[in-house]
Amino acid sequence: MAESPAILVIGPRWVGDMVMAQCLFSALKEQYPNAAIDVLAPAWAAPLVKRMPEIRQQIDFPLKPGALEFRIRRRFGRLLRGRYDMAYVLPGSWKSALIPFFARIPRRVGNLREMRYGLLTDIVPLPDAVKRRTALTYFGLARGGTFQAPKLTVDTVSQAALLERSGLTAKTFVALMPGAEFGPAKRWPSESYAELARGMMAKGLKVALLGSRNDAEVTAEIAALAPGAVDLAGKTRLEDAIDLIAAARLAVSNDSGLMHVAAAVGTPIVAVYGSTSPENTPPLSERAELVWLGLSCSPCHQKTCPLGHLNCLKTLDVARVAAAVDRLLEIPAAA
Repeated sequence: MAESPAILVIGPRWVGDMVMAQCLFSALKEQYPNAAIDVLAPAWAAPLVKRMPEIRQQIDFPLKPGALEFRIRRRFGRLLRGRYDMAYVLPGSWKSALIPFFARIPRRVGNLREMRYGLLTDIVPLPDAVKRRTALTYFGLARGGTFQAPKLTVDTVSQAALLERSGLTAKTFVALMPGAEFGPAKRWPSESYAELARGMMAKGLKVALLGSRNDAEVTAEIAALAPGAVDLAGKTRLEDAIDLIAAARLAVSNDSGLMHVAAAVGTPIVAVYGSTSPENTPPLSERAELVWLGLSCSPCHQKTCPLGHLNCLKTLDVARVAAAVDRLLEIPAAA
């Protein structure tokens, strides 16, 4: 293998998974310090990938999620021929391994998953114990190096402008991220977030609500129930959210992409879990509190509650989450 290999990574399509993929990138850079690592990923990922110093460039993935488009993958792979020495395929689908195969990249690494014999040259075993532990799964593909938690860079100039425009001051506000792109079974109720927000504001902290356009309806509900909260959902780009979260004194989030962003910029995080398990996808931070009821029906890993009651989140009382917040803020418990 060349001392300066060109490496192509077929990246995941979720924000949190892309953050956790940095565990692989850093391990590859440790093994191949002069490697040029490119990531093939959806266009939305570019601002996130730019915050990872290990990556040379992001290449826009040409297809929509779930689309096979065999001919397009073949044509795209042929365009990449001769450019890479190695490829790492992070998604588990059969179709995800097609582009490196058509690009004739000599070494193509990934887990077997959907019976990808022939498409991959180096199949890395995936023990049952880590199948849902995304960060460890990605890191395991490197087959070497040191496991390091993700660490995103912060644009301090942009951060200062964002804070001024939003009426916020660094380290005086709590960032709440109440959305979850995966589905409602990951989403703590709006009423609970609103009660938590009112409690934080009563203690003299400002509250900022962050998320994508898809989260705007949820954050609007919370803002209406917690007057004074600054609703920024859908009004910021992904790179803006990274910088704002980095400026927060603390963040509270569902198991979502922005939860992993908070951990990766060093902001203390309270993570609320419902249909998923904190044992599988915890925020990779030493300053994290994980709140999970661990009911007999969870984790179900479903987008919507299969039993129709969502007790894993609806019965998670605000006091429990507020106590976790106080521990991270080092606020004494009420007498």
